[in-house]
Amino acid sequence: MAHRKPIIGIVGGIGSGKSYVSKLFGQLGCLVIDSDQQVRDAYQREDVRKTLREWWGDGVFKTDGTVNRSAVGARVFSSTPDRHRLERLLHPLVADERQKLMERHATDPQVLAFVWDTPLLFETGLDGQCDKVVFVDAARDVRLERVRTTRGWDEPELSRRENLQWPLDRKRQISDYVVTNATDADDVRGQVQNVLSRIIDETTSPRKGLSPHGEVE
Repeated sequence: MAHRKPIIGIVGGIGSGKSYVSKLFGQLGCLVIDSDQQVRDAYQREDVRKTLREWWGDGVFKTDGTVNRSAVGARVFSSTPDRHRLERLLHPLVADERQKLMERHATDPQVLAFVWDTPLLFETGLDGQCDKVVFVDAARDVRLERVRTTRGWDEPELSRRENLQWPLDRKRQISDYVVTNATDADDVRGQVQNVLSRIIDETTSPRKGLSPHGEVE
């Protein structure tokens, strides 16, 4: 009987390049499950749009009737009750789709592992379902420049959003591996390949606790 495929969780600061590192895992034979994409898919559901309209009116929709994610984000990042309400709506839908994807590919010999690119992995307790967690590291000035370029955020906005999450030092400490995403592409890819090889070689039983393992050098 084949071993269960390991589940690898990806964490890191905003702008650290978690999606980029996840993409590298995908290129090396992993199935990447992108929670942001699953949320985008959920926003296309009629029942979800109906609920959002009942809660917050037309202000969180674009003129074409699609969900304005920026407007939703601005609302939930300034209101803890609204954020929790949205999480209660979306998280079960995302979890259900994630499970379906893993079941669909459970016996696929081309898939070495499942990679969960999931914001708030620790905060929501999803790390407990992962075999290993990889922390994507990048200096704050690097991350700030990235979000300024890609999202138009300034330093206060980055700080405001990160303050709603666990401290990065804590996430880094309890992760199993660290990939530094502030060097050239070949180096980052080499780190990811090394991490994946080590995870595949190790046990595929569920993680026992949150003790840190070695950092990739």
